[in-house]
Amino acid sequence: MQLALNPTLRHVARFAKASVLAATVLLAGVANAQYQKGPDPTTSALESSRGPFAIRSTTISRTSASGFGGGTVYYPTTSGSYGAIAVSPGFTAYQSSISWIGERLASHGFVVITIDTITTSDQPDSRGRQLKAALDRVVSMSRSSTNVLYNKVDASRLGVAGHSMGGGGTLAAARDNPSYKAAVPLAPWHTTKSWRTVTVPTLIIGGETDTIASVSSHSIPFYTSLPSTTRKAYAELNGEGHFFPQLSSNYPLVGRYMISWFKRFIDNDTRYSPFLCGAQHQADLGFFGPFSDYRENCPY
Repeated sequence: MQLALNPTLRHVARFAKASVLAATVLLAGVANAQYQKGPDPTTSALESSRGPFAIRSTTISRTSASGFGGGTVYYPTTSGSYGAIAVSPGFTAYQSSISWIGERLASHGFVVITIDTITTSDQPDSRGRQLKAALDRVVSMSRSSTNVLYNKVDASRLGVAGHSMGGGGTLAAARDNPSYKAAVPLAPWHTTKSWRTVTVPTLIIGGETDTIASVSSHSIPFYTSLPSTTRKAYAELNGEGHFFPQLSSNYPLVGRYMISWFKRFIDNDTRYSPFLCGAQHQADLGFFGPFSDYRENCPY
C-alpha cells in the first residue's frame, strides 16, 4: 500500500532532495579545488621552461641517503603543502640527465626529488624501491621543523617518474605502492611485460624509433597490460628514439604532458583535463602532430 503525501510534505521532500544534490555537487567541487595551485593553465605556460612558482633546491648527499644514491630536491618557495614526486634516471645515467624535469615540475607546484641510484647499473625493481626510499626521505624532511622542507610535503599525494630502467622502476613503484597518485614512465625498460595489478594513474611516453626499449616490446605491452579500470595513456613521440627525454627540443611537449598528468592526479586539478582529453590534447593528434600513436581511456 502506498501512502500519499500531502502537498506540504511533497514540497519538503523535493526541497530536501534538491538540498542533498546541491551539497553533493558542492562537496565534489571543493574536493577538486582543494589542492589547486597556480593560475589557470595555458599551453604556452605549460611549455615554458619555468612555471609560476619560484623554486629553490637542496641536496641529499650519497653518504646521508638511505636506500638510494642521494639526490636533489626542488621545491616551491611559496608557503603551503605540495604533492611530492621522485624521478629516477636510466641505466648508467645520473640525475643530471633528468634534472630539467625536477626544476620544471617544481615550478608548477610540486616538491620533486631527482635521484642518483645506488649504482648506475641498478635494475628496474631496485630503482622502484629507491624511488620509494627517496619519497620517504622528503616526507621525513617535511616533518622536521629545522628543515627547509618543513610542512611542504603532503604525504598523501605522491608520484613517481623515470627514464629507461628508471621508467621500468616507475612501473614497479606504482605496482608496489598503490597509494601513489600518479606515475609517468619515459621510454620504460623492464623484463616484466604485464602490469595488470597497477591501479595508479599511469602515463607512458615512448619513442617511435627507440631501439633500446622498443615500443613494440616495452611501452605498448606495458600500456596494454594496465587494467582498463586504471586511468592510463600512452603517448608515442613521432620519430624519437630512446633518449628523447635528454633532448631539449622535446622538453616543451614532454613537460606539458607530465605536468598535466601530475596536476590532474596528484592535485586532483580538473583544469588540466583538457590537456589530456579535451581540445588542447586533440590539437596534438592531427596528421602533422607530434605523436605517431596515442592511446587513452578518457575521460579523466
